[in-house]
Amino acid sequence: MCRMTLLAATVLSLVITTEVSANPFRFGRSPPAAPPAAGQTAQARAPQTQPQQPQQPGVQTAQAPGPAPRATALQRLEVERLDPLARAAFWSNEVEGDPREAEAGVRLSHALRDMGRFQEAAAAAERVLVVTPAQQDALLELGRARIGQGQGFYAIEPLQRAAAQAPNDYRPVSLLAIAYEQVQRDDEALAAHRQAMAMAPSNPGVVVNLALFFAGHGDTTQAEQLLRRAVAMPGATAQARQNLALILGLQGRIDEAERLARQDLPPELVANNVAYLRAAGTPTGARSWNSVASSQTP
Repeated sequence: MCRMTLLAATVLSLVITTEVSANPFRFGRSPPAAPPAAGQTAQARAPQTQPQQPQQPGVQTAQAPGPAPRATALQRLEVERLDPLARAAFWSNEVEGDPREAEAGVRLSHALRDMGRFQEAAAAAERVLVVTPAQQDALLELGRARIGQGQGFYAIEPLQRAAAQAPNDYRPVSLLAIAYEQVQRDDEALAAHRQAMAMAPSNPGVVVNLALFFAGHGDTTQAEQLLRRAVAMPGATAQARQNLALILGLQGRIDEAERLARQDLPPELVANNVAYLRAAGTPTGARSWNSVASSQTP
């Protein structure tokens, strides 16, 4: 059962990041990337050296510039407030300064994923895992990048490793649920969603993911209940509210859906979404999740 994106410029998206955010307000789905070749990993490039020229007497040769100074802890903290492109450039420089540093590699992977560059994000996480195979955040980032590619099968192994080495961490379990959904292992997906809910019952992202599982399987009543619960939680995002708006719209409750949509979207997008919902209705005004999903390009 596939998940669908939200109408017009709003995304009905899974929560695949630790900050309970995805790539909101994007319409359509990208086709899955090709699976990685067996044993494929990104390799760090060796620095190139130039042949040394003999020095002539009385002539002073220019010295090659030394390595760029590393960023301070404060600079690293401040850069996380910037847009993904700026963060990717910053962390790329840090990785070049020390390719073995795990934090810089993980942050680079995160920034690339926020830009939708999932293949590069996966490669950045893999470079970290070459040096430190058990690095928890790198395992999670690799799983998120593979899920973002639509390649959930290749997310399962690193996420299982992450779950095994941190049994009290809900994040790998919640991500595993999404990966299982992508490969249509629905029983395992539901079990993992419920396990994540038991581990983090007040996390709105975990609740949203379970709600979307039910929506994708035709249970809009259960989905609505969970989404209302998520929206009422501290830290609930626009993503959760817009997912609820879509669920309401699919049930023919257009006015209520429109009020929710206006909390986060500009008027022109709200108008587009409402027009789409009205056009997608059956003669009775009822709508199904699958009928809207089937209108999407795979």
